[in-house]
Amino acid sequence: MELVTESDAARREDARHCAWCGRRLPDNGRIGRPRRYCAQPCRQRAYERRAAVQRGGLPEDAVVLSSGELADLQDRLFQLRCAAEDVATAAADGASEEELRRLAEELVDTARGLERLR
Repeated sequence: MELVTESDAARREDARHCAWCGRRLPDNGRIGRPRRYCAQPCRQRAYERRAAVQRGGLPEDAVVLSSGELADLQDRLFQLRCAAEDVATAAADGASEEELRRLAEELVDTARGLERLR
């Protein structure tokens, strides 16, 4: 019989995500170093990005985005701002509680989508 401590249980409950693409990593209860990437292509892209950063003389913790990734991030930030403005406008106009709840849920969904950079 295996004894599971509270810290072990909490660690298993925390969802781990791929350090490259952000997909959820499977929790297969393996012993040893935890996985950082969901697949070999993600590991390879991360290595290529680290090598490019080192060649460019940037600090290791620098975040490098392509113009497409930057445009996508800006679009999603704009969507988040619009969703927040919708909630503020509806509240100022005296919207019903149900309408405010629906708008708040949309705001949360938009924010969740923004959490992933890629």
